[in-house]
Amino acid sequence: MRSIKNGDNPVYAASCLIQGVKLLSSPQLRKYLLIPVLINLVLYSIAFTLAYLYLSDLIDQIIPRWLSWLEWLIWPIFFISFSVIGFFSFTIFANIIASPFYSQLSVKTWELISAQQSSVKEQAVRQVILAEIKRVAYLLSRMLPLLILFIIPLINLIAPLLWGLFGAWGIALEFMAYPLENQGLLFEQQKQQARSQRWAMLSFGGIVMLGLSIPVINLIVAPVAVIAATVYHFGLTE
Repeated sequence: MRSIKNGDNPVYAASCLIQGVKLLSSPQLRKYLLIPVLINLVLYSIAFTLAYLYLSDLIDQIIPRWLSWLEWLIWPIFFISFSVIGFFSFTIFANIIASPFYSQLSVKTWELISAQQSSVKEQAVRQVILAEIKRVAYLLSRMLPLLILFIIPLINLIAPLLWGLFGAWGIALEFMAYPLENQGLLFEQQKQQARSQRWAMLSFGGIVMLGLSIPVINLIVAPVAVIAATVYHFGLTE
């Protein structure tokens, strides 16, 4: 493996995402994308519909008719808020369900870019899902203290920045895990490697987080991120 320092390059991480977009249409990967995209579509549609109906009822209850003109302001806030919490609700839950398919997608991506049969083995479904749950527990244990910062005077001024950095870090851990697990690296080893590539991880996670906040496009962002993470680690092991 190359020196880890060579991997701590934000530009390289961003270029891997561009490569991930290009590989998305590859015939060799197409059949491994269908189920994850369908999972994302179903869960996102359900979440969006429920949130829309709940907000409609809430607006009717708390806003008098003579203030109904305020709805033009509330609805944009709703859409923005829905996008921001997308990763910590929809994305994590969707990834738990789709994790076995993402693991397989990572293996096939490795074979495609290396032009040879992969020496890694696809992990058992149970093992992949347990690893995903462990990552979720790690992220939730850090997320809750960050939420408290929003209600502390003065500190809450920098809370959005800290939340954004945490979101980028969490997303990087989430998607970089698939190629690393296929190489036999456990969660603690994954975190250690990510810490040694901190700037690249924040760059990768930040771009993916932006993509997840854009409706419709976010349906394919997760598969792109899995492909890009595989390209990233393949580049470090050449």
